[in-house]
Amino acid sequence: MPLVSANGIELCYEERGTGEPLVLVHGIGAQLVYWRDELLDALAAAKFRVICFDNRDSGLSTKLDGTRAPPLADMLARRVLRVPIRAPYTLFDMADDVVALCDGLGIDRAHVLGVSMGGMIAQSVAIRHPHRMKSLVSVMSHTGDLAHLVSSPRALGVLLGKAPASRDEALTRAEEFYRTVGSTGFALDMASLRDRAARAYDRAFYPQGFARHLAAILASGSRTQALARVRVPSLVVHGTADPLVRAKGGRDTARAIPSARLLMIEGMGHDLPEGAWPTLVSAVARLAE
Repeated sequence: MPLVSANGIELCYEERGTGEPLVLVHGIGAQLVYWRDELLDALAAAKFRVICFDNRDSGLSTKLDGTRAPPLADMLARRVLRVPIRAPYTLFDMADDVVALCDGLGIDRAHVLGVSMGGMIAQSVAIRHPHRMKSLVSVMSHTGDLAHLVSSPRALGVLLGKAPASRDEALTRAEEFYRTVGSTGFALDMASLRDRAARAYDRAFYPQGFARHLAAILASGSRTQALARVRVPSLVVHGTADPLVRAKGGRDTARAIPSARLLMIEGMGHDLPEGAWPTLVSAVARLAE
């Protein structure tokens, strides 16, 4: 896969389709292989030039070896007390990566769609680089307010559990994660999920990056006040059955961004089930118009 130099690092990316550039930003620790090919094809068929990439510290993009995230308990205590957290980087640094990726690909302005942590990064692009965005789509994400750090204990336990020690354990953990946080109103394709988990493990198993991604989230604080100044056309998408980032996270994000449209998908959890794709693709296409 090709690499582009961006913001002092290298980002691995993939693209397909022609038309309006649409940059997809994935969640914590997730590689670009977690985007389903069929979803990418559906977005390309909607006349987008679809670009997905590995965030820094994941996949085949640059790893920031030698930098260490503070202990989780210390970060949580500091976040609750509103004491600054010294993280290796923040979500705004990762937002700069998105813009630098566009620079490397010769893109002046793009639609940016992010899921989970990727939604936080996309929001940060809209705050910091609004002139580089055509539209913002924030999916299954939140504003960074303290209230949204409270999730289902079981969902948090699976997300923050000890890193798997083997390939088989990684596949089992992925299945457990999606059975815990996945959609209740749509079918879960476990064969596909295990296949993508296997591809991700074989491609670049790197749990250290997950810890630094988590540090970036906690160190970046709340974006609510800054989102009030965003004038980029915006769509917020959330599932009613999301136990990891509860539905309130989506509603509060839409409330924070002036004129943002809120799309709640009944029965969707913290995943992108195939049954929800037509609704999502249609909404993204309408926003782009």
